[in-house]
Amino acid sequence: MAKVLVVYCTRNGQTKRIAELIAEGIRFLEVDVEVKDVPAIKNEKDLEGYDAYVFGSPTYHGDMMQSMKTFLFMAEKSNLKGKVGGAFGAFGWSGEAPDRIFDTMKNIFNMDMVNGSLKLKSASSGGGREMAQNYGKEIAERLKK
Repeated sequence: MAKVLVVYCTRNGQTKRIAELIAEGIRFLEVDVEVKDVPAIKNEKDLEGYDAYVFGSPTYHGDMMQSMKTFLFMAEKSNLKGKVGGAFGAFGWSGEAPDRIFDTMKNIFNMDMVNGSLKLKSASSGGGREMAQNYGKEIAERLKK
């Protein structure tokens, strides 16, 4: 069975909630998924054994959180080339973090990315729940191709 790893960092819980909803969408298509906060990933060996990766950070002062930047530098040491990927995050004003994560995964890691990053102001309003679940389904569908 295919296996997905969702890794996030959060400031106030919104990005964690989005991560959980993405995982829910992945599970809807009967794909195994683990959700972990950035500190749970100690080294590149913790990234082994997955078929897809979804990374998320809120946008804070126009950028991703420092813990996600540090994580991405560590993840670059892993062989993620060709793996399915996605990026997401919560934002209040501008929402740059998910696109920067997405671009790193696509252009530096050479991953097989889904169609764009997921940016939500809230996981609970304006259709956020459904959008996050659908993003998870898109990841799972890509794995089943």
